[in-house]
Amino acid sequence: MRSVRDDQLVRPTLEDEVAAAGSELIGGPVGRRALLGVSWWTPVRVIALVAVGMFALGMVQKLPCYDHGWFFGATTQYTHACYSDIPHLYSGRGFDQGLIPYFDRIPDSVSEGMDYLEYPVLTGLFMEIAALFTPGGGTIQHREQVYWFVNAGMLLVCTAVIAVCVARTHRRRPWDALLMALAPAFALTATINWDLLAVALTAAAMLMWSRGRGVVAGVLIGLAAAAKLYPVLLLGPLLVLCVRAGRLRAFLGCAGAAVGAWLAVNLPVMFTAGFHIRPGWAKFYTFSQDRPVDFGSVWLFISQRTGNPLDDANVYATLLMVLGCAAIAALGLAAPRRPRFAQLAFLVVALFILVNKVYSPQYVLWLVPLAALARPKWRDFLVWQGCEVLYFLGIWFYLAYTGSGDKHQGLPPEGYQLAILAHLLGTLYLCALVVRDILTPERDVVRRDGSDDPSGGVLDGAPDIWVVGPARRARQAAPSEGTRVQWGTGSRAV
Repeated sequence: MRSVRDDQLVRPTLEDEVAAAGSELIGGPVGRRALLGVSWWTPVRVIALVAVGMFALGMVQKLPCYDHGWFFGATTQYTHACYSDIPHLYSGRGFDQGLIPYFDRIPDSVSEGMDYLEYPVLTGLFMEIAALFTPGGGTIQHREQVYWFVNAGMLLVCTAVIAVCVARTHRRRPWDALLMALAPAFALTATINWDLLAVALTAAAMLMWSRGRGVVAGVLIGLAAAAKLYPVLLLGPLLVLCVRAGRLRAFLGCAGAAVGAWLAVNLPVMFTAGFHIRPGWAKFYTFSQDRPVDFGSVWLFISQRTGNPLDDANVYATLLMVLGCAAIAALGLAAPRRPRFAQLAFLVVALFILVNKVYSPQYVLWLVPLAALARPKWRDFLVWQGCEVLYFLGIWFYLAYTGSGDKHQGLPPEGYQLAILAHLLGTLYLCALVVRDILTPERDVVRRDGSDDPSGGVLDGAPDIWVVGPARRARQAAPSEGTRVQWGTGSRAV
């Protein structure tokens, strides 16, 4: 039976000075006589509505492009920072002509050389469904506008799913999901591309894992990986943590379900009649492999500063990814207490973003829910978000500069390089704090109330079975099965 303490909710306005200061806008920190959870306005519902409201503000921010920027003027969509791939790819990938992704080749005159859709299968299905709901009459501009609205509506559903899942993953800390709901970079980038589909599936997978439903979590991870590549990285932290806790069977069930779900989505479009790999299906993978160093990456920064095109960036990125994953695995096995799942998940996805050949502005969506679970501290989260907003503005003003000819209206390369640095340093800053929390668990705000791993599912409260380094020396002090770890000074709860 769950104890009364397990049902109590942590009040961030009594734990976090920034949250307390921000609460003055709505009447100040919650008092000890406040009646919470006794009305329709539960934390999960409030957070979902806030996320929907912020998403709507992000749509409003795109208004300068809706009637003009996407269709007229070389740089208007950049100077107003309202660019989106969605309306451009409606006609640019043949959806307006009824072409079927992965099966129908796109004419060069339409796609400017992109012969097939360069997105994974589940994202292509998402785009195709939106196209089916887009009326065929009217001008191409009108249809692109409607297509963006249809996609925005579908992405809004994804946003609500993310908010609910993040709020429910840590049972006693639903209010941490306000970090995700109020994240300015989330609102600004939500409708640039289709990343929210994979983010929603990933958030749902983490919720299912936290509830001990490993197979369901695996299915969702597999589906998420069929929409975007990065969710498969979550299997790495799960492997490390399950090895340390001796729960390898749980990992194998999750990983097997992930592989099965991915194959179920991809197999129908993977092979031609002769069992040759369909070039349309493989386009995402070949494009990712062949694309040169691109916007936002550390490699572009180095290339612009040195003049070296870095043709071997694939090798460098792969090597750094392997070394980084090895370091994260060592951290997971040698830390004084087993890290929380959300912490290692954040680190491995952040590593992928930092070493990747490209950093599109919407990639920040991958990290926002993980950051809210891994490091629910408002000051640090907002510092990172400030860096991401700077990068969001920097890339559009840089494109305005390069697209305005001799006028050079916008941000020159040196300014854009500073924006890249802001993004890189902001992400590294948050990573450093997460690593510090892992090495000194008493600093982890989630563990202050004695919790072990609220998002860990079968790992939560489990004793260590296989550890290395410092963790081996501290093993005698590890908790027994079913007990809690009393790390910090305690959280004040409702």
